[in-house]
Amino acid sequence: MSTTFSTPTISTSNVDGVVTLTFDDPDKSVNTLSGRTVDDLGAVVDHLAGLGDKLRAVLLVSAKSTFMAGADLNEIVSMTDDVDAAQALATTAKTHLRRLESIGVPVVAAIGGTALGGGFELALAAHHRVLVDDPKVRVGLPESTLGLLPGGGGLVRTVRLLGLDTALDRVLLPGTSLKPAAALELGLVDRVVPAGELLETARTLALETTTADQPWDRREPIPGGTPADAHVEATLPLRAGALRAANKGAPMDAAAAILCAAVEGSQVDIDTAFEIETQWFVQLATSPQTRNIIQGTFFDMQTVRSGASRPEGFEPWQATRVAVLGAGMMGAGIALNAATSGMIVHLKDVDQAAAERGKAYAVKVLDKDVARGRRSQEQANAIAALIQPTTDVTDLAGADLLIEAVFEDPALKAAVLAEVVDVLAPDALLASNTSTLPITGLAENVARPEDFIGLHFFSPVERMDLLEIVVGEKTSDATVARAFDVARQLGKTPIVVNDGRGFYTSRVILTRLLEAAAMLAEGVHPMTIERASQRAGYPMGTLALLDEVTLALPHKIHSQFAEAARTAGTPFTPHPGAELLHRMIEIEQRPGRAAGAGFYEYVDGRRTVLWPGLTDKFGPFRIVDDIQELTDRLLFAEALDTARCLESGLLRSTADANIGSLLGIGYPRWTGGTAQFVEGYPGGVTNFVARARELAARHGERFTPPASLMAPVKETVDA
Repeated sequence: MSTTFSTPTISTSNVDGVVTLTFDDPDKSVNTLSGRTVDDLGAVVDHLAGLGDKLRAVLLVSAKSTFMAGADLNEIVSMTDDVDAAQALATTAKTHLRRLESIGVPVVAAIGGTALGGGFELALAAHHRVLVDDPKVRVGLPESTLGLLPGGGGLVRTVRLLGLDTALDRVLLPGTSLKPAAALELGLVDRVVPAGELLETARTLALETTTADQPWDRREPIPGGTPADAHVEATLPLRAGALRAANKGAPMDAAAAILCAAVEGSQVDIDTAFEIETQWFVQLATSPQTRNIIQGTFFDMQTVRSGASRPEGFEPWQATRVAVLGAGMMGAGIALNAATSGMIVHLKDVDQAAAERGKAYAVKVLDKDVARGRRSQEQANAIAALIQPTTDVTDLAGADLLIEAVFEDPALKAAVLAEVVDVLAPDALLASNTSTLPITGLAENVARPEDFIGLHFFSPVERMDLLEIVVGEKTSDATVARAFDVARQLGKTPIVVNDGRGFYTSRVILTRLLEAAAMLAEGVHPMTIERASQRAGYPMGTLALLDEVTLALPHKIHSQFAEAARTAGTPFTPHPGAELLHRMIEIEQRPGRAAGAGFYEYVDGRRTVLWPGLTDKFGPFRIVDDIQELTDRLLFAEALDTARCLESGLLRSTADANIGSLLGIGYPRWTGGTAQFVEGYPGGVTNFVARARELAARHGERFTPPASLMAPVKETVDA
């Protein structure tokens, strides 16, 4: 018997009682578990139920290259503060998926592409899952990375399928996206087969299955036990404590909600567990923090990576041979990054030993990758072979990309660039890796300034995802386009900014570093400053970060801003933290970790304790009860300067601001980035401005909101 039934996103075909549900959203390149798809699924399940004894099995397939991407995040963002909408979506999705798994015949998901989030929740409602054997395919529940938890029953089903410990540690809390072999080993899928065998295997498995119910409906015990078991109960306080310690007081809504939903749901029947999951999902889905995270880490990331900042009208371009000038840590990291992407690399330094040390660094990193199973020894050897250390300029002949990575000295950079430019390919892309020096000034010593651009890498290059592309006054659009293509070729996430001292990332992080120094100068206890940093959500204490970047760098940039203002005859108010840095560097001779002495003590290069001399030199210190005041000073300092960068045109988009701050300077993830922190501040921009004015009244004009933020406030007041 054959019959066809269709809805906008799901079509069904019936061959000999085996009904195939094909998901194919006509309006999107990928399927999502949107509200419309959920409603369509309800109609399809009604149709299946009406088939009665004619229905033998159900196959779930996708007409897209992916199985299903997950929930529609635009819908999730629109639910901020809308409890009823979030409740309705989660409840309806659970209802229809529950009806599907209880239809009375075997349901098998034939997963022919990536299935994440809501897409994998759909697959979990099937009795069996067959996954295509493709190294590019991933399955999993990454909701935690977006500030959410699975709201379509995925959390409950995963706990009952794998057990509390495995589900929490391997899937739910980390939001892991698993390769086929890992998913099979974990037990999330039943079979992994070649693409050509996927549908037939799924069909055979469906027809051979003799039971059409789930383990939880057969009342099989949860693997590893529940909190009713003493050995499980004993671990729960440790889990909660570990989460608090890992977050160090920073917001951890998703992690805490996942833990609570998993533990609570494991102690009740399946349908009650679904209700518990919904309650926690609604709490997260309606949270402004979740909206911030989704905006910054998903939508803005898509915008940046898709090339919104790449000038239009230029053909894609790839570099084949790169000359890297300077084999220090940055140059060596860039050489490794380029070789890993398949480029031939000429790593030049002043003597052969220095150049060889640069390659040795790359080999050491590759050896670690091999030891961790990330690549084979043969792959590592092939990458290392692409790096060719040299001192001879003629070895760079014909290179189509130049990346200068020598010490931050304009005269030195000019000299090394002049030495090599003439031997490169005539149209080679010319780039300088600098974190502070204006590209327009460096371009004055380059014969082809229109081909010259800044490529600001972050250390360690092989691990840091961000690449800040800096456009000088004479840099052509064609060069910007080629630089963007190189960034993507290197596997980096590129933001494009206009020229200015410190560019975006170095300039903005300066404000937080100086603010922490100012707090210390005011007598705030250094441990209180570090706790405030961690409570805000920064990955490390700000004084510890000052030691890492060296105190000299922010002090130097601040001095350069002061000198530029003096030369231009414009007003400049020194930051109150600058004097303390000067004393630490010049008087106390403690410039940071590299020198083995900074705000912290170091033993064999490892940070140990705060320097006891801080109390004698800058104390007595006081404990500040209002930690929020300190966290706000750190967060607002960077957000306000971002607003100034947007206002001046140094930043080209809020997406670049958010991604640059999240990936480049460690701005807390829950904010969505520096620009989103302003936009998503509780009560909106009006309340952000009001709070900034309070800080300005207490701590100085550096917290005064720029005119660009005042305009929306004025419009609101006028209205």
